[in-house]
Amino acid sequence: MPFRKVAFSLCLFSCLPAYAADAPYKDGTFKGKQVDAYYGWMQVSAVISGGKLVDVQILDYPRDRSRSKTISQQSLPVLKKEAIAIQSAAVHVVSGATPTSRAFSESLEAALRAAH
Repeated sequence: MPFRKVAFSLCLFSCLPAYAADAPYKDGTFKGKQVDAYYGWMQVSAVISGGKLVDVQILDYPRDRSRSKTISQQSLPVLKKEAIAIQSAAVHVVSGATPTSRAFSESLEAALRAAH
């Protein structure tokens, strides 16, 4: 088991996109692509100020069903907070919200690419 933990940790940091840490972002608001989150669409925009990610605006999220809306309302604040803290789209998947988490990450990644 310890080997798997080490391998995961190495992959977590070595698999991050190069743009996540090498240079500051351009200031502005950058819209990510719309991504299928299985139960609805996810789209975010990245707000950059002083070369740093300062906010993630949720433009669209899965909310057609009451369960989808509840999952989004619980997971999106967690994902936003982590993305801002690590200055990257390489956020952890929120348990119970895998499609939403992956779609959030993919949309934010596109927005951050546009900010470089």
